[in-house]
Amino acid sequence: MSEQRSSTGRIRGTGRRRRKPSRGRRTRNVALWAGAAVVVVGGSGLGYAYLTLNGNIEAVDIDAALGADRPHDVDDGSQDILVLGSDSRSGANSAYGADEGAARSDTAMVVHVDKGHTSADVVSVPRDTLVDRPACTSDTTGREVGAESKAMFNTAYEVGGPACAVKTVEAMSGIRMDHYVEVDFTGFKKIVDELGGVRITTAQAIDDSHSHLRLDPGTHTLTGEQSLGLVRTRKSVGDGSDLGRIQLQQAFVKALMAQAKGVGVFSSPKTLFGLADTATKAVTTDSGLASVKKLTGFANGLKGLGPKNVDMVTLPVEYDPADPNRVLPQEEAGRQLWAALAHDRPIPASATARSAGDKGDAGEVVR
Repeated sequence: MSEQRSSTGRIRGTGRRRRKPSRGRRTRNVALWAGAAVVVVGGSGLGYAYLTLNGNIEAVDIDAALGADRPHDVDDGSQDILVLGSDSRSGANSAYGADEGAARSDTAMVVHVDKGHTSADVVSVPRDTLVDRPACTSDTTGREVGAESKAMFNTAYEVGGPACAVKTVEAMSGIRMDHYVEVDFTGFKKIVDELGGVRITTAQAIDDSHSHLRLDPGTHTLTGEQSLGLVRTRKSVGDGSDLGRIQLQQAFVKALMAQAKGVGVFSSPKTLFGLADTATKAVTTDSGLASVKKLTGFANGLKGLGPKNVDMVTLPVEYDPADPNRVLPQEEAGRQLWAALAHDRPIPASATARSAGDKGDAGEVVR
């Protein structure tokens, strides 16, 4: 299939067009299961389905935006994917607050799939981490954005869009991102609902006035709206920090993976097409995934992954002595973590042993 490029650098596969969605997008396993659904539909010979799904896909050309000034591309079969969810309040997301004119990356995960595609490591990057943000070119305005020392990590997306977020992660890690996936509030909800909800068990009551989530202790099948509330919950669990919220998000991602495997996606063409249609509308990807054919190849390497062979950690951080609402990367521990991913090795326990990221006290709330 051919591609068309807009004046902003966004790419859309040819086929049936839809209204351009808002700029933000949200959560990790969308890429895996959207792609897995596309594999079967795209390979079934249903031309209408192929054209419909291909026309849904929205993309940004990260390679063109960043050029050659990037880490070396290690071609060993492993893959590194930056997955972002934004806090955009524009368009259909306005129910979650006023639109302040710019979205930030509310959730960020670096997903490393090993070269055998038998396991994956997921590194959550706290949005309040203070980093040295490199200079970049905004992929929405085309303007140069200057470098900034000790900038909040989530401002990279705000000032420069996906390309600036990718460049910031690559500067932090020394690892080239092979792909980029982004989902927003509304898309996240629709995917969960298309799956029939996600089953979780809470060890304690959750009553959060900010995320509007109220759950008694016990087992629940969460709707899309409730799932969004869970991954936004912060004040009412653990120590009330963003680090605690990340622990909730990680537990939810594993539950989402289990649900996707259990709903009979591949045995029901109707379920499969519905999920693929919803998911391809919900995500923005890099141009390397911007067609059904490209997603097919990507998903073929990921569809065997399940909750038991995905290890989830948080970037090693410590609270900033000057501001308890911000965190600083632990440099030596961070080097251990990124070196493990770069060399396709398991992340050593020593890399996260002293991190505040494992002390959000919300890790046992959801399972």
